[in-house]
Amino acid sequence: MTRRASAPTIILILIILIALALAGGSFYLFQKERTRSLELEETLDEINTKQRITESRLKESEKFISDLQSKLQEAKVQIDTLNTGLQQEKTVRQEALAKLEVLRADLDEQKRLRSDLERKFNQAQEDVRKTQAQLKDLDSEKTALETKMRDLEARSKDVELGKIVVSPETAGAKQKSKKEKAVKPASQAKAKPAASPKPKVKTTVVAGPEGKVLVINKDYNFIVINLGGKDGVKEGDVFSVYHDTRYLGDVKVEKVHDAMAAAGFISGAVKDNVAEGDKVVQKIK
Repeated sequence: MTRRASAPTIILILIILIALALAGGSFYLFQKERTRSLELEETLDEINTKQRITESRLKESEKFISDLQSKLQEAKVQIDTLNTGLQQEKTVRQEALAKLEVLRADLDEQKRLRSDLERKFNQAQEDVRKTQAQLKDLDSEKTALETKMRDLEARSKDVELGKIVVSPETAGAKQKSKKEKAVKPASQAKAKPAASPKPKVKTTVVAGPEGKVLVINKDYNFIVINLGGKDGVKEGDVFSVYHDTRYLGDVKVEKVHDAMAAAGFISGAVKDNVAEGDKVVQKIK
């Protein structure tokens, strides 16, 4: 009976021990899970903190990117403005170069005119010197003739009129011969050999004013001719260009000065073949 009663007790004790073991294991597992849960919560907090930091950095990056984009747009606007200014400067420079070429042509023309004036002035001075020399010679001849006349008058006073017997016929003949002698030198001085008639020169009728090419600027597609406002040239006039007798093409007047004009190329043949000194003839519409 005692053995039968102890068996359940042993079983109960075993069950209690098993229950305690299970409870201890469960408590251990609970503590372990709790520790793990705390670790996970800490990890989650760290992840959330990193996420918040990352989001903050992302916002800062987005703001930085937005600032960079705005600066990029401003830079593009500035680049466009600089390109526009550069194009304007280039245009102004081209116009300045064209004006410089025209001014150089004007200066060359002024130099040529000055040289012509100096040559004409020197020629005029030479003519004045020759005329003065001729006047001195004439004054000398006049003085000599006056001296001879005074001598003749002095001699005629010394002649006794009573000793000279002259008949009317003889007097008339002598007076006639004296008149002929007096008239003969003058007629001989005035008489000149008849000039042979000049041969008639055949002239050619030209359609408009003729000139020549002074300056060529192929970079800016224009030439400078020696015809200007004083010759009746106007903007828009068309001139034909000839090299000797060969027709090269046409140019159109774009800018007119007093003594010259700038004309642009109408065809590429003119630009490729024109040379300084070529003839230009205005085309009459």
